[in-house]
Amino acid sequence: MTDKFDVIVIGAGPAGYVAAIRCAQLGLKTACIEKWLSKEGKPALGGTCLNVGCIPSKALLESSHYYEMSGSALSEHGVQVENPKLDLKKMLARKDKVVKDLTGGIEQLFKANKISWLQGHGKLLPNKQVSVTGQNGKSETYSAENIIIATGSVPIEIPATPFTDDLIVDSSGALEFSEVPERLAVIGGGVIGLELGSVWRRLGSKVVVLEAMESFLVVADQQIARESLRIFNKQGLDIHLGTRVTGSSVKKGKIEIEYKDKDGLHKDSFDKLIVAVGRRANTDNISDDETGLLLDERGLIHVDEQCRTNLPGVYAIGDVVRGPMLAHKGSEEGMMVAELIAGENSNVNYETIPSVIYTHPEISWVGKTEEELKASAVEYNVGTFPFAACGRARATGETAGMVKILADKQTDRVLGVHIVGAHSSEIIAQAVIAMEFGASAEDLALTVFAHPTLSESVHEAALSVHGRVLHTVQKKR
Repeated sequence: MTDKFDVIVIGAGPAGYVAAIRCAQLGLKTACIEKWLSKEGKPALGGTCLNVGCIPSKALLESSHYYEMSGSALSEHGVQVENPKLDLKKMLARKDKVVKDLTGGIEQLFKANKISWLQGHGKLLPNKQVSVTGQNGKSETYSAENIIIATGSVPIEIPATPFTDDLIVDSSGALEFSEVPERLAVIGGGVIGLELGSVWRRLGSKVVVLEAMESFLVVADQQIARESLRIFNKQGLDIHLGTRVTGSSVKKGKIEIEYKDKDGLHKDSFDKLIVAVGRRANTDNISDDETGLLLDERGLIHVDEQCRTNLPGVYAIGDVVRGPMLAHKGSEEGMMVAELIAGENSNVNYETIPSVIYTHPEISWVGKTEEELKASAVEYNVGTFPFAACGRARATGETAGMVKILADKQTDRVLGVHIVGAHSSEIIAQAVIAMEFGASAEDLALTVFAHPTLSESVHEAALSVHGRVLHTVQKKR
């Protein structure tokens, strides 16, 4: 192996490994540095997303949904399942197999594309050099014409609830409970907290979610957020807003939590505690001080619209730069940077990056919220349609939720689409494509959707923008 490359990528998560693969496809001699170790202590590709994030959490969300369905919802379809039994060990084993299959698949892609996998911690040095420190503590130095930093993010720890081995855990630890907690607290009512809280609620935990913000899901359109909160409360998630945890202690194998809300101070006891208050950029010890790599006060690497840092030939992508911490956003940036390095034209449209919360029902959105449009004094029209009025939703029994479309009042161009409902993570892609091509609400209204489908609700919401909805009575706003 030579120590000189066209491109060195630091990090092999969804941003880094995609960047490495695309660079290799474009004929660039590529190396990728990754220090991740699997549960068995073996080197693994895929970063947080594949190993302890997106993939294993979705595996458990799916498995736990099947378990809950077998215990109640199937009876509405005339399917009687008596006393379903949970085999948590097998459920977790399936989750681990899904992870192993996918991370192994990336390893095969690296081999097929002749990407050199440098195992260890990568650190940017001056003059386009990178040191790689292995598990044995030994370091080697490599150089490249171009370097891409893609080291991802790590969970935020708060002083009031320091992590323990298995009682107070982050999102990774929440995927490994060996038994279902009787009472589970989740600090943080965002994406991660809601998904992990949903998993263990379905499996039998009494789940209490403690959220510091006064409003629910402030990043989402608030009409959709209110509808989602109503659904989650009905499911049994005990969500407390405006609640700040001030302290915790472990006594006799239980966690005692102190928290404050509008009614004063409270104490409660739980079997497990998940801290899901967000993530921060993983930029600790990422560069030598002499490089002069520019970071902001939050530890994010400063980049321009095409992910160039302040250092020539050095790029940064994914969770270490501005924008939402989403795997697909990082992957798109990885492809863009690879193509720019190869001399091609490329960009990422940050206005059409979808967001998804994989609860049941799912919450998905793309573009502007109604609150953002109001704050910007943009005049707009609104169209909504409830899944309860959708034939396919009625047939499947998935009637919770709605579709909401926001369109510019003057041009009719779609500015945002927001959905809470079954399979909305798939449906939102239609809105992303429409917005990418600059579609109007009228364009969607004139598009023929198959019947019966859940996607027809997008068509009806588009009709609703101009007061033409067919399958429900339109309410005046």
